[in-house]
Parts: sequence; C-alpha cells; structure tokens
Amino acid sequence: MDSNCIRVLCFGDVVGRPGRMALKSQLARLREVHQADLVIANGENAAGGTGIDTKTAREIFAAGVDVITLGDHTWQRKEFLPFLDQEKERVIRPANYPAGAAGRGWTIVHRAGVSIGIFNLIGRVFTGQLVDCPFNKAEELINGPLKDCRIVIADMHAEATSEKIALGRVLDGKISCLFGTHTHVQTADAEILPGGTAYVSDLGMTGPREGVIGMDAEVAIKRFRTGLSHAYEISKGAQIISGISLELSLETGRAKKITLIRELLDATPQ
Repeated sequence: MDSNCIRVLCFGDVVGRPGRMALKSQLARLREVHQADLVIANGENAAGGTGIDTKTAREIFAAGVDVITLGDHTWQRKEFLPFLDQEKERVIRPANYPAGAAGRGWTIVHRAGVSIGIFNLIGRVFTGQLVDCPFNKAEELINGPLKDCRIVIADMHAEATSEKIALGRVLDGKISCLFGTHTHVQTADAEILPGGTAYVSDLGMTGPREGVIGMDAEVAIKRFRTGLSHAYEISKGAQIISGISLELSLETGRAKKITLIRELLDATPQ
C-alpha cells in the first residue's frame, strides 16, 4: 500500500442492533485488512431502525468507529439532542438544517499531521425536508471552517441519485470524497471523478439483509399492499456490511483509490 496516503473506511446506514453487532464483530478485522486510519459510519438508523440514542452511539464508537454521520432521523429521539452538542467532534448531523438546530454539521480530525474535514448534508428531492440548499451549504463549509483541511470527506444523505451526482460534479476537485447514504442499497458507481474526488451514490446498509432495507419483509409487504402504516420491525437473520475503502493522498488530498465493501455474514453476530 502507498505510504503517502490516508486510508478511510466509510460504512452505510447502520440499522438497529444487527447493524451494531455486525460492526462489533467485524470492524477490527476490516480496519486491519484495509490498514484504516479513520472510520466513518452513518448511524441515523442505529436505534431500533429509526434514529439514534446515546447508548447506541456509544456502542458504535466502542466497535471502532471514529465519526458518526446522521440524516433525516436525527431528531427522532429527543433525548439524544444534548448528546449532539456534547459530542459534536464525533457525531455530526446534516449541516443544512436551519441555524439553531442542536449539534453541528461538520468536524475536523487529525491523522498523520494532516487535518481531515468531514461534513454531512441532507438532500431536498423526495425527502420532504425543509432545509437550506445543500449545494450552497457545501461550498460555504469548504470555503469556511474546513478551508484549511487538506482532505475533506462528505456524506450526502439523500433519496435522489441525480441530486447526489449533481453535487458530486459541483464538488469534484474541491473535496476528497463524496459518498451518498439513505437508500440502504449499495450502488455500483464507485469512481474517481476527473478532478480527483472519489464518489459513490450510496454506500448501502450495515444491518439485516434478509428483509426489505432492514425492515421485516412481511411488515414491509403489508405496508405496500395496504397503503397503511404498520409498526416498523427490524428484520432478523444474517447481516450485510456495506461501504467503501478509500486511499487519499496526503500531499494533494485527491483520491487515489475507492473500493466497494460488501460483506455477507452467514450468522448473526452475538
């Protein structure tokens, strides 16, 4: 491996206890295999499939994750809001929520003498979110609090692939990596854009793989058949770990390599 690179692992939406246990059982091995210097995971579905709380956040950190990003379920559990302010260096929520929201949408970590900026955004297409423009917010961050960071990584939590790709084009050459989250389905479009920015439309999901994007299949099918709301239930059975491995130049901040991670676990980790 290139010694002049920072290596980063990024994992898609961690769903419920199965997702947390998959990280707990596999992350140390994956960090070693990929010689990772930094691990980022989206945790907005970590507590019972919707939202995150203090206990589940701490479990994710204990598994070996360095920074947790969030999304539209950030506000699902009100008791978590003080934790957003207390742990704003390690847990970030979408930066384009209106001013005054709890927590912060960006952070800076340091590895190998280099500042690494990480920020989180949420999309507006099909999400129903009343948020500021993610395109303007991204440029505001990279020209503001993250301007001295040689490496910058962004999580775009959005439904529409087109919105993610468009932001990737806007930010190509301005940041090191833009990855998408939210759909729980990994996309096959991992690439390094012409300006040197690593890109993938969606990391996929870390959690139960035998249901429907983490939900019990029978419940999901019932919702589709009836058009009515039924209580969300986490699927049981085997897990999947989805994400990417990055190699980013310490000199230029540009991406040298992006590799999809998709591991199927045969048995439920205990």
